[in-house]
Amino acid sequence: MGAIMKPSAGLLLLSFAVPALAQTAATAPHVKSTTTPVHKAATAAAPAACAKLPELSTKIPALPAGTPCAKPLYTITTQPTVKLEYISPVADPGLKEALGLESTSFSLLYQDTKVGTGIAAAGYKYYTLHYSGYLLDGTKFDSSLDRGEPISIPYGEHQVIPGWDTGFGGMKVGGKRRLIIPFQLAYGTTAHGPIPAKSTLVFDVELVSVSNTPPAPKTPPAPPAGSTPPPAAGAAPAKPAMTPPPAATPAPAAAPATPPATSAKP
Repeated sequence: MGAIMKPSAGLLLLSFAVPALAQTAATAPHVKSTTTPVHKAATAAAPAACAKLPELSTKIPALPAGTPCAKPLYTITTQPTVKLEYISPVADPGLKEALGLESTSFSLLYQDTKVGTGIAAAGYKYYTLHYSGYLLDGTKFDSSLDRGEPISIPYGEHQVIPGWDTGFGGMKVGGKRRLIIPFQLAYGTTAHGPIPAKSTLVFDVELVSVSNTPPAPKTPPAPPAGSTPPPAAGAAPAKPAMTPPPAATPAPAAAPATPPATSAKP
């Protein structure tokens, strides 16, 4: 969702200086805003109708029976202010897209599979989450459940992809949700590790806790009695006890003796 944490800590979505994040940061609604009464009236409209889902592989776990239909958490439409006046017949047909001059519309979809009963989610707090992430073809590219350890993110602080930075509104601790994140709110047009370019991502997430401060790092467990403590940082690792000796290097063949020079007779 980058990260605050390194890729080895798990989440592939954590912020990795991906250009798509910078492109969508200005449009994704995860910045503090001064909402006007007019805007409040506009957002208080009737609930959105069910959204059409992308085709999902059967490898992605099915949602529980009775799960509500997918709905947009929000929809973004971009209208370019620059007009392309002329395109040569020999130009690439995808020129408008390459120049970012096409109108686009995309939504962050969600389905709440379990309604939480704990603290309500709020912006600019630390969220502890469990998650599993899938491509549309069913490939699971990351999961905190597989590691048995949730992750924590500073929500709304642009440390994760926009779809994560804005996707937990309305949840409470203990709640579970499926997020379907379009590529514009994920890694954009750039491939990222096992995630191809322009990938829609499917995440099953659980909000474990919400706090005002980051969780304290866990103390590593003490080694069992009698075990050898790990080497200090920077120390050279000990060689295995059974390392075979290096193979003997054969000595170079002796050069043939050079006969002594004979002096010429007078």
